[in-house]
Amino acid sequence: MSFLEKLKNQLLIADGAMGTLLYSYGTDCCFEELNLSHPDQIVNIHKAYIKAGADVIQTNTYAANYLKLGRYGLEDSVKEINSAAVKNAKQAAGKDQYILGTIGGNRGVKPSTITIEEIKRSFREQLYCLLLEGVDGLLLETFYDLEELETVLTIARKETKLPIVAQVSLQEPGVLQNQMPINDAMKRLEGLGADVIGLNCRLGPHHMLLSLEEIELPAHAFLSAYPNASLPTYTDGKFHYEGDADYFRKSAKMFREQGVRLLGGCCGTTPAHIQAFASELKNVTPVTEKVVKLKPSAIKVEPEQAKREYAPLHEVVKKRPSIIVELDPPRKLDTTKFFEGARALKKTGIDAITLADNSLASVRISNESLGYLVKKELNVRPIIHLSCRDRNILGLQSHLMGLHTLGLHDVLAITGDPARVGDFPGASSVYDVSSFELIQMIKQMNDGLSISGKDLGQKAAFSIAAAFNPNVRSLENAVKRLEKKIHFGADYFISQPIFSEERLLEVYENTKHLQAPIYIGLMPLLSSKNAEFLHNEVPGIKISESIRNQMAKCNDSPPLAIREGIEITKSLIDAAFDLFNGIYLITPFLRYELTTELAEYAQKRVSEMRRANYAENTIS
Repeated sequence: MSFLEKLKNQLLIADGAMGTLLYSYGTDCCFEELNLSHPDQIVNIHKAYIKAGADVIQTNTYAANYLKLGRYGLEDSVKEINSAAVKNAKQAAGKDQYILGTIGGNRGVKPSTITIEEIKRSFREQLYCLLLEGVDGLLLETFYDLEELETVLTIARKETKLPIVAQVSLQEPGVLQNQMPINDAMKRLEGLGADVIGLNCRLGPHHMLLSLEEIELPAHAFLSAYPNASLPTYTDGKFHYEGDADYFRKSAKMFREQGVRLLGGCCGTTPAHIQAFASELKNVTPVTEKVVKLKPSAIKVEPEQAKREYAPLHEVVKKRPSIIVELDPPRKLDTTKFFEGARALKKTGIDAITLADNSLASVRISNESLGYLVKKELNVRPIIHLSCRDRNILGLQSHLMGLHTLGLHDVLAITGDPARVGDFPGASSVYDVSSFELIQMIKQMNDGLSISGKDLGQKAAFSIAAAFNPNVRSLENAVKRLEKKIHFGADYFISQPIFSEERLLEVYENTKHLQAPIYIGLMPLLSSKNAEFLHNEVPGIKISESIRNQMAKCNDSPPLAIREGIEITKSLIDAAFDLFNGIYLITPFLRYELTTELAEYAQKRVSEMRRANYAENTIS
């Protein structure tokens, strides 16, 4: 009897985790390669699950694709590993067991890091290897990104008539990370031809059952569930699970009541967990009716938007000329000079002070704490830079929630300089996400949702700035990055410093089609050495030869060099205001007296522009 025929009248028990057992045996490497080097170990695990009562086993091929094997230098071994995996499963299985060829998802919380085209190529190669070896069906599992699963399911359905099990993984019960309700996702998978649709990984029995309560019985497919044993713990450098097999036994009948016909286990599960399921459900008739609970979010009141104390900067700069100034947090605990500078800059009438997030990976006082004090004590709008380098996704989400709570709604999302360039070259650079995904995360919070799709109870009100580096060989490619950032949700841009009027004009011509405004970065040079260091050693900064020559002429007089740097910047302010509404002055080494003079000059220029516009309107 075929796999699908048996599912029509009987609930089938699937196996549990392969990697969990291999990890517990001390094997912390590429588990899929063990199909070749230690086939007996793989066969014995399959047999252990069959002995525990599994009707269905899966091949040890979850990560046996080009993309994931490449991490171990095994990308050219896709065919050998997948072929060996099927042979190992066949060696273990008897005539009453079904073998599913497993293909795992590649995308996680940052889907844009892997393109759909890469996924298609990698998937097809692994798919053909499994089909050639004669599996009884396919298991597509642990897909957090619905676009990826829909893509590979469509390919698989065109290539084979074998049964296909398609399973998504959830960060939060009942909702995908793209905020789609789980019931809607199941209907889409069924519509694309999946024979079995369901859930696996991430959630234990409790939360997986909560999610299943929201899923209707499919019209033409069957439901599956592969819960995790528990949440993992981390002890002495190793992950392990403490889920009790008896807990699985107690939950088994509840899975049946939710319409599940294929029930197995995922991370942390062992033959003991599968035996617990089998002891309750072996050869049990599945249910054909169930009551579906309405998802709470479908009837809740739309969350309110947080109230802002200031108009968003991206709206301000569209209406009038605007000046913001970067004042870096100090590297030492004494904040006297920082606040002296902040007070002096406030007097010039600037719109905001921006605070870097450990720029160049050099440790400074938290910009969040200083930003809050700038706002509270001086009533000056702070713009908080937020780097992907120092925080994982958990930390970024928490940090953003903290900024929201403090009323700090203006942020600049940046990827951040790698840790190795700074004070602690041995420190880790996290980079769970890039600036693109960070922008998307912040924008999602403005919709009242976390990155996992969880309801935050209130919409945030962030105005999202993104970085723009115009000092590159291909300005056209840089502008494409701006367009991509706008697509992800950027409201406006803050540029790296520009040091020539020619580059200002080039930037204008290449960006004038964009709807998002740009604050043009300008920074006074202090000396010829300063100019050469910035040009040759600081990423994202280039200074024209003519400007460097101008600064070189002042080598013998530091005061004259500073004055020359100020005058160069003033001429650039004039040129920038002819093309852009936003000026971003960068304070070098907390020399706030320099940017105070430049801010005053810029404000004077703004006043002259307003008088000229008034006179022109009066005459006309």
